[in-house]
Amino acid sequence: MVDPTIRGDGYVLAPAAFDGAEVAELRSGLEAAVERAVALTGDVTEASTSDLGHRIQTVHDGGTPTSVHWEPGTGVPTVRNLRPVTHLDARLERYWSDPRLTGPAADLLGVDGVAPLTSKISVKRARVGSEYIWHQDHSFLSRFLGGRAASEVVTAMVFLDDADAGNGALSLVPGSHRDGPRPDDEPPRAHDADPVTVTAPAGSVVVFPTLMLHSSRANRSDRDRRALLYLFQPAGRPPLDESTRA
Repeated sequence: MVDPTIRGDGYVLAPAAFDGAEVAELRSGLEAAVERAVALTGDVTEASTSDLGHRIQTVHDGGTPTSVHWEPGTGVPTVRNLRPVTHLDARLERYWSDPRLTGPAADLLGVDGVAPLTSKISVKRARVGSEYIWHQDHSFLSRFLGGRAASEVVTAMVFLDDADAGNGALSLVPGSHRDGPRPDDEPPRAHDADPVTVTAPAGSVVVFPTLMLHSSRANRSDRDRRALLYLFQPAGRPPLDESTRA
């Protein structure tokens, strides 16, 4: 059997790793999680505003806090992302141990086993989904884990819709993880490889390290671009606690 996995410089792409029934289940779980979180937010006008102009609220479900990020500039409040999210629906939670995610994660980290760190959803709704600036996930995680531990994390991103440049697909800069931390919103450098737009069908999985430079454009198409992200770390480490700063 031919291995369909695509190995880039620092990342792994597995096209259509999840079948249609699994994608449908994950979509239903994602939408249920969004609905559950929104029901807890109350007055959206009370949300705080980030440096990028995004409105953010924290809600609690069963004692677990979830950060709700709203899309900027929309007439109707629209969720941009949630973190963490898998605790909000069992259909999302059960994939933490799936070898299609844990296998590539362990390979990229060079470890025998991995553990959950945190989870996110990225929801780029049709016509209103906003862009993500050039950034590394390391810059956020280092605030809580410290620089070294933050560099020992990978993201497994599961595409729940067909993704392409038209609806805001992910773009990666191959090899950029080797240069260490960079400031947020710094574009690729002259010596970097050309960015790769990850065009892939629903059910695909891309796994990349926290130091990989990436971004995505706004979704101005008539199609949603939803993704579920599982962040893994070496086994034996505790889940992310955003109430504790490094």
